[in-house]
Amino acid sequence: MNAFDDEPWLAGVDGCAGGWIAAFVHPTGGDIGIRIVPRFADVLAAPEAPAIVAVDMPVGLPERAGYGGRAAENAVRPLLGARQSSVFSVPSRAAVYANGYREACQAALATSEPPRKISKQLHNIAPKIREVDTAMRASAADAARTFEVHPEVAFWRLNGERALTEPKKVRSRPYPPGLALRRRLLIAAGLPAAAVEAVPPKGAAADDLLDALACAAVARRIHARMARPFPDPPPRDEFGLPMAIWA
Repeated sequence: MNAFDDEPWLAGVDGCAGGWIAAFVHPTGGDIGIRIVPRFADVLAAPEAPAIVAVDMPVGLPERAGYGGRAAENAVRPLLGARQSSVFSVPSRAAVYANGYREACQAALATSEPPRKISKQLHNIAPKIREVDTAMRASAADAARTFEVHPEVAFWRLNGERALTEPKKVRSRPYPPGLALRRRLLIAAGLPAAAVEAVPPKGAAADDLLDALACAAVARRIHARMARPFPDPPPRDEFGLPMAIWA
């Protein structure tokens, strides 16, 4: 019998060009599975039936966005030093569900204080935010096992609560020293070197793989009741979804 037969699976998930990259791990040990799935719902319905899904995507959307987005973004940015620009300001649900960038900017301006347009980067991932939001609103059970995480906050935690000194990209290109630093932290956290150093599957980039593994590391912390939400306690949106980043 496999030593991990009685242990649940956990999943770390990041969006990528091919859809979503998921890293399935047990709470302990080096057993791991990594694959690309086209939809976030495919992670929730995976044969591993992950008990915890830690996803790098907003969970819980405000009706009105404040300065810097939600309380979650404002809570974690000060932790990250030069990496804080990686934390996008999450706009209102109306802006996320708008049709097209122009309409999204109009919705964001009408539902933010002070009025602010939606960023192009955030708008580009709006379809994935909608996937997560739709799944969370459709199933209380799925919402209860899904936690929002952010890779740079995860790496801050894995780095002894210190901001990383190296970016993972420079001018939108992979930055080898930054990727190497993140690989060292993941291996030190107990993830298998073979997975951390693997070539990413088709449809994902090297940083996508590392981010999914960082999410998986936080999933382990959540399972062990070692993680905490930012802010604590989390505020909730109008559908009762918590709006917090876990690490």
